[in-house]
Amino acid sequence: MSTNTRMSMSMSMSMNITTATRTPIPKRRRCSTESPAIGHLQSVKRMVEDGRDCSEVLIQLAAVRSALGGVSRVILKDHISHCLVEAAEEHDTAAIEELSHAIDHLMK
Repeated sequence: MSTNTRMSMSMSMSMNITTATRTPIPKRRRCSTESPAIGHLQSVKRMVEDGRDCSEVLIQLAAVRSALGGVSRVILKDHISHCLVEAAEEHDTAAIEELSHAIDHLMK
């Protein structure tokens, strides 16, 4: 199986970003932060399907990673400013543990 075929198969995943189980991020804000990441990922998929140079694909993948980092920051900041404030008011220590667990996964 060629590298392009393997990459094409892995690119066939759908991108569905969800938020924590608490207060969801407003839809307008989600869409504006997700759009660059989705656009970069779609570009990578097209590049692989077109057989573009691997170096160009890797550069575009770096842009995907950067865009996803931006989405992660927005979601994390929103979670802290809304969900954790709400959890603190309700003395919900599980929310802090959930955030810690999520950050561990995010940082892998």
